[in-house]
Amino acid sequence: MMLTSEEKKQYNRHLILDKIGEEGQLKLKKAKVLVIGAGGLGCPVLQYLTAAGVGTIGVIDDDVVDQSNLQRQILYTIDDIGLSKSKTAAERLSRLNPFVKFDVYNEKLTKENAVSLFINYNIIVDGSDNFSTRYLVNDAAVITKKPLVYGSIFKFEGQVSVFNYQGSGTYRCLYPTPPKPDESPNCSEIGVLGVLPGIIGSLQANETIKIICGIGEVLANKLLMYDSLQMNQTVLNYEKDTTLEVTVLETDYDFFCGIVSKEEITLEELNKNKEKYNLLDVRQNNEREAYHIGGQHIPLGELLERIDEVYQNKDLVVYCKSGMRSSTAITTLLSNNFKSRVLNLKGGCF
Repeated sequence: MMLTSEEKKQYNRHLILDKIGEEGQLKLKKAKVLVIGAGGLGCPVLQYLTAAGVGTIGVIDDDVVDQSNLQRQILYTIDDIGLSKSKTAAERLSRLNPFVKFDVYNEKLTKENAVSLFINYNIIVDGSDNFSTRYLVNDAAVITKKPLVYGSIFKFEGQVSVFNYQGSGTYRCLYPTPPKPDESPNCSEIGVLGVLPGIIGSLQANETIKIICGIGEVLANKLLMYDSLQMNQTVLNYEKDTTLEVTVLETDYDFFCGIVSKEEITLEELNKNKEKYNLLDVRQNNEREAYHIGGQHIPLGELLERIDEVYQNKDLVVYCKSGMRSSTAITTLLSNNFKSRVLNLKGGCF
């Protein structure tokens, strides 16, 4: 495999760079990286890996672009609202670098497809935003023996680490047990500084390039913690737990993370017999103001304190944008002895 004359023009600043050069650029060209999620973290990861010339980039995401994404997911524009993130990202990135091959998976990462996907790539980059997916990604990476570049964000703070690299520790070494569902709000519930995923995602891309090129010191057995308000950056060391052994995937990652199985109803089914149900909207105030399908409105972050306000004279349908927050809300309700039958609105409402 050689670089073409056009590729040499494209990657000139790498070719003249000490520790990269043509040898490093060829390593990038041969590399295959799978990025989990094309959201806040995925956007900068995908942009910089594409610009760097990683030969094959897989992107898996079943979500569509929402206007609230545009504050931080800089691959998209207002014209992309309602379009597939994975497809839109790949189309836009192919115009940045025509020498990169994109594998687009417009689907959700599940325990049924994770291992078969991971075996086709050299490195996995996790840009997911929930604990169920993070544990699934970790376990599939361990089983397929792939290094995993991890990133997460919370309000004004972020974390980066590299797991399962040359025998290093894994996500489970750092976080052996998941938090309770009501203890782990996402950015839809508490917000996030728009530039933060750009910073953390860029650091993830940096670690990925270092792994591919074999340069620098990789963040294996180290956790980088970044505070954007104080501009503090701390690196903590952690040890590999040699008693941990992952050989098979969990039967149900939602159950493992404390999210109980939910009975679901589609919007079409709901509309046929809407009078039979009470509705509970657990989205934020701005989402409610933009659009809703009726019912009570109690944001997820307030639900635990306001459970007594929820109507129980009919079966209850809980809804949010995608079905994730409503699933967490149902866990909260059922864990606090809510008596009525509760259903999750499948896929949420837009």
